[in-house]
Amino acid sequence: MEYKDVLAIPPYSLDKQQKEKLLTGQLKKLTIHHMERCPEYKCMMESTGFDAESVRSYYDIPFLPVRLFKELDLCSVKKEDVFKTMTSSGTTGQAVSKIYLDRNTANNQQKTLAKIVSSFTGASRMPMLIIDCPSVVKNRAMFSARGAGILGFSIFGSDRTYALNDDMQLDIETVQAFLEKHKGQKIFLFGFTFMIWQHFYKELLRLKEEGTEIDLSQGILIHGGGWKKLVSEAVSPEEFHDRLQSVCGLDSIHDYYGMVEQTGCIYMQCECGHLHASLFSDVIMRRASDFSVCDAGEPGIIQVLSMLPESYPGHSLLTEDEGILLGEDDCPCGRKGKYFKVLGRLKNAEIRGCSDTYAAKFN
Repeated sequence: MEYKDVLAIPPYSLDKQQKEKLLTGQLKKLTIHHMERCPEYKCMMESTGFDAESVRSYYDIPFLPVRLFKELDLCSVKKEDVFKTMTSSGTTGQAVSKIYLDRNTANNQQKTLAKIVSSFTGASRMPMLIIDCPSVVKNRAMFSARGAGILGFSIFGSDRTYALNDDMQLDIETVQAFLEKHKGQKIFLFGFTFMIWQHFYKELLRLKEEGTEIDLSQGILIHGGGWKKLVSEAVSPEEFHDRLQSVCGLDSIHDYYGMVEQTGCIYMQCECGHLHASLFSDVIMRRASDFSVCDAGEPGIIQVLSMLPESYPGHSLLTEDEGILLGEDDCPCGRKGKYFKVLGRLKNAEIRGCSDTYAAKFN
């Protein structure tokens, strides 16, 4: 099946058997594709004794540790066909992942993100308030994960406006003018978790205590990028939601899980608070002792799989995050597929989420 045909399927419509058949075929094809075009990947696959003919399920396809993209240049296209290079978040001194995209992979990433997010927000574009500063997207040739996130989600917004200035201070006059201009309309807000907390929520709270209130009750907020710093401040996802609702009336709030190594295939949080795998991707929880598959409810290392990466071998990756599979095909929200919870970074793993690397400056 061509990827354009996959895109025509509603993202949460396939049950376990249907999705396994589709994913197995697509991921097997991708594995062969990368073995033919990336010598380093071929060498790694051959060292495991991998035989494509023996694959009966995508569970059988070997994974790469996500850290490899910090140590090796893994690319399955010619250098002249690299359209964009994306880099992961990283604190000072950390190596960053380098992800090489050709035009086709970049286009499919954007189309896939649009299919996933619009199933939550609706197809219409909304006035967009970005909880970040304009300078983060200035370098269009070398995207950071943070800049790529903003630009990727910007396709859902019109009249895109930044809530913070380049000193990371809330530009309250700009925010008020934006809200007045779009009074009575649905508003789309996007940002990274810690930045929303540190530079938006805390400032709105201060302003409210001084008598200036902002009404975002018509807003839909999508945020992501890590919880490490907020957990250290004893702020749970539930409290994050409650505090924002209290200070500005914002109630429609969706977290998401994703990474630069598999841009486009994000895992959105539903109304029940569960992260969902769409038909374009999947998660497998694996035991640290032998990498066998965990049972539902058993904590394990998160493996992520995606149909998207054609220009680099990032279709089956073992992350440095720990999670729990909560169920499959039976979430009360009605969406099919696996749903899960992220517990956090594995012990001694580097800080890497957009929010977490930024938040490290505040330690």
